[in-house]
Amino acid sequence: MSQSRTTLGLITVLLILGGLTYFTWYRLRPPAEVTEEEPEMSEAEQEVVESVVQQFNAEIPTPVVGVPVVRDTLRISVIAKARAEALREVKLTSQVSGLVQAIHVRENQQVRAGQLLIQIDTTDYALNLADARAAKERAEVDYEVRLLQDEMIEDPALRAARAERARILTGLAAAEVNLQRAEIEMAKTRITAPFAGRVADLNVVAGQHVGGTELLTVVTIDPIKVSVSVLETAVVDLEEGRGASMVFSALPDTTFTGRIETINPIVDLQTNTTRVTVLLPNPDGRIRPGMYADARLEARQYPDRILVPRTAIRETEDRRSHLFVEQDGRAKWIYVPLGRMNEYLVELLGEPGSQEWVEPGWTVLIDGHQSIIHDAAVQLVEDVAAAGGRPTR
Repeated sequence: MSQSRTTLGLITVLLILGGLTYFTWYRLRPPAEVTEEEPEMSEAEQEVVESVVQQFNAEIPTPVVGVPVVRDTLRISVIAKARAEALREVKLTSQVSGLVQAIHVRENQQVRAGQLLIQIDTTDYALNLADARAAKERAEVDYEVRLLQDEMIEDPALRAARAERARILTGLAAAEVNLQRAEIEMAKTRITAPFAGRVADLNVVAGQHVGGTELLTVVTIDPIKVSVSVLETAVVDLEEGRGASMVFSALPDTTFTGRIETINPIVDLQTNTTRVTVLLPNPDGRIRPGMYADARLEARQYPDRILVPRTAIRETEDRRSHLFVEQDGRAKWIYVPLGRMNEYLVELLGEPGSQEWVEPGWTVLIDGHQSIIHDAAVQLVEDVAAAGGRPTR
């Protein structure tokens, strides 16, 4: 009984001390500071706050762009540097001496095969030709006189032998050779086009004396030949007849298309490249020999592949590839094994029914999906920025 009273007394004392302590603190506490009312946020600040909330709130739809997954042929391309060259080119040189009598063409003029380009003065060559003809005629008269009685000879072999001997003795054989030589030299005064093309590098003027002089160049540039330097590791994927496209530095707004014509079987030991020749239509002559281009050559084709844009692929910190598909307004995260790819598309290697499978026809996200999480609400739009979202690129 006495112990219970002692315990009760201690409790009473503690309560009194606690009450006195609280009363003392209450009387001596510093007065509360009067805070000013927080000002309202501006519209710009509100937009920032709403953007942050939306970014981390998976229930607010994020604007995204999506495209369908397709089953199609994956076309691998080889990218390389190229340079245009004339399909055919020949430098014409004067093979006889004389004055340039007339020039019938100008540079860049289209010419046909056999067309007269330059005429060299024919005066001396015409005289030589006349002398050669006269000499041949005199030799023919002597030849006929020498064989007047030979028709009486019955042996044909003997008649043939006498006729050949008469050709030599009368100088008819030599006269025929000299006449032919004079005709050839006369023909050489006419400089004609060896094939259809355009005139380039016209180096002479009328009245100029020439003799072994380079006169002009004739080139064929339609179609035009483009030489592409392809690394030895890439040339094994190319075949003659496959497509090619070119963008020339001087014509950046135009893409020219053609076909692979030939593939050189030799690899250059210094550059480790092989020359691949592409022919491009060039009817208006816009592409000129010497122009540089970036070439895209169609290499191997892999049909019946599951393909998505490369912009759909994301990587985790552990380098695992994944993408998002849109299903019922939600973004679904799927890990995907990747196969071959070109500049724009990548092949997916998942097996049907597996967790890594992406079905053709599903919608895969390609823009605005850089900060979303699995099962986040999304809204398909045509332009992420216009819809108030953040573009991936």
